[in-house]
Amino acid sequence: MNKLKLVFFTASVLLLSACFPSNPSNKIEVLLQGRTMGTTYNIKVVATEEQVEALKLKQKIDAVLKQVNQEMSTYINNSEISLFNQSKSTESIEVSAGFARVLKESIRLGQLTEGKLDVTVGPLVNLWGFGPEQRPETVPSDEVLAATRKRVGLQNLLLEGNLLSKKVPDLYVDLSTTAKGYGVDIVAELIESNGFTNYLVEIGGEMRLKGFKHTGELWAIAIEKPITTERSVQQVIIPKDNAVATSGDYRNYFEAGGVRFSHIIDPDTGKPINHNLVSVTVIHPSSMTADGLSTSLMVMGMEKGMAFAADNDLAALFISKTENGFDERFTVKFKQYLK
Repeated sequence: MNKLKLVFFTASVLLLSACFPSNPSNKIEVLLQGRTMGTTYNIKVVATEEQVEALKLKQKIDAVLKQVNQEMSTYINNSEISLFNQSKSTESIEVSAGFARVLKESIRLGQLTEGKLDVTVGPLVNLWGFGPEQRPETVPSDEVLAATRKRVGLQNLLLEGNLLSKKVPDLYVDLSTTAKGYGVDIVAELIESNGFTNYLVEIGGEMRLKGFKHTGELWAIAIEKPITTERSVQQVIIPKDNAVATSGDYRNYFEAGGVRFSHIIDPDTGKPINHNLVSVTVIHPSSMTADGLSTSLMVMGMEKGMAFAADNDLAALFISKTENGFDERFTVKFKQYLK
C-alpha cells in the first residue's frame, strides 16, 4: 500500500449527485477508484466501459500515481525526496521532471506569499507531532523550537532547471502542500491525453473537473461544513473547468493543557496557527497551485488572507468560527462559481 500520507490534510469535498433523465448515448460516468498517497482517489470519466477498459486507463492512472509517490513521498525511505533529505551534501543533484515541476511551483508560491508557504518547514511539522516521525503529542520547549527553526528556510533550497541543492546540510523538504494537487493534475492530463474531455478527478478531497456529466449538466461540488461532529454541506459550487482545493485545521490537531494545536504551522513563528479561520477553499486551473494557495491562506488568517487573495485575483472562500457560528466570506472572483 502506498504511504504518502500528506501532512496538510484538506477538508473533505463532497460530490453532489441527483437523479436525471436517462442518457440517450452509450456514455456513462465510469467510476475508477483506488488508494494513493495515504488516502483514496475517485475518478469519473464520461465514456463507455469498453473505451476505458480498452485504453487500460485505471492501470495508467495507478502507474503515474505510483511514480508521484516514488518521487515525493517522505514515507518511502528510498523515494527521491527522502534520499535528498537524507543526504548531507550541498552539491547539486539532478532530479526528475515531476519532482522539479512541483518544487518550482512550491518555491514560486513561497516567494509570492512571502514565506507563508515553506516546503522546508517539515522539521517543525515533525516536532509538533504531525509528520512521518509521529512524535508524542507534547508541546516542544522554546529551546528545542529555536534549534529546529535554524534548519528551516526556503532561501536554503536552490533549484536551477532540474538541478537541486541545499545550503544547509540537514535541510528537509516536504511537498505535502502541493504534491497531492500535482497528483490530481497529472491524472487529469493523462485522462485528456487519452481523448476524454469530460471528467472529475478527486484525490483526498482535492479535485479537478472538466466538461460535463453524462447528463449534460455541469459538475456541482459541495464544500463540507468545517466541523468534526458531523458531515454536512456548507456551500455548493460549480467550478467549471477548474481545480478545487480546501485546507482546514478542524480534523488534524491535538490538545495539551486545554489548548488545541493545529497541524498547520506558521513558518514565521514555528508554531501552529492560532486564529479563528477554520477553512479555505481555492478554485484555480491547477490543483497543485490551488492546493498550495489554500494552505498559504489558512496560515495568513481571515483578514490577511482575504487581502492577499483580492490583490492576486484569486477565487477563494474563507470560513471562520465565531461565537455565533460560522462567518463565510469570499472574493469577487469566487462569487461566479456559487450555485
